[in-house]
Amino acid sequence: MLQSLAEKIDRLNELIGRAVAWLTLLMVMVTFLIVLLRYAFSIGWISMQESVTYMHALVFMLGASYALLKNAHVRVDIFYQRISRKSRAWVDLLGGLLLLIPFCLFVIWTSWHYVGSSWSLLEGSREAGGLPAVFLLKTCIPVMAGLVLLQGISTILHSIVQLRSAGKHTDNEASGHG
Repeated sequence: MLQSLAEKIDRLNELIGRAVAWLTLLMVMVTFLIVLLRYAFSIGWISMQESVTYMHALVFMLGASYALLKNAHVRVDIFYQRISRKSRAWVDLLGGLLLLIPFCLFVIWTSWHYVGSSWSLLEGSREAGGLPAVFLLKTCIPVMAGLVLLQGISTILHSIVQLRSAGKHTDNEASGHG
């Protein structure tokens, strides 16, 4: 059951990660178009320039949980790769419980009023001709924390399954069944 729940969370973040990855291609194309229009035709739109910033923010915020899923996040790795799988499972379990989950809950809690205020104003760009959806972009802050929280729970569940299976192997080996 734990493994099944973890796999569902993994599939969700896999789907979101692959979807937002396409924004990087779109970002390059829009940036190329901005440069082309500006230097070849002396045309520029603030909304088009802001759209690149929005896409970059979406890739970062919605891609964070995908990076955690793929173990592609920044990690201070002095010992992790050199320790046993069981020890890594303990590090992941304790790191998730003691660091990741509290951090995600803190981000959700502290951003809630900030995002709510933005929604109450239907906040838009401060620039004339800018995008009128700053409130939607700010909503990605607690969404990011929620997705990372879910992926952290998945990592914790995978760690528990890993530790249980390591314990069973040790029990089997000790009883002569391994």
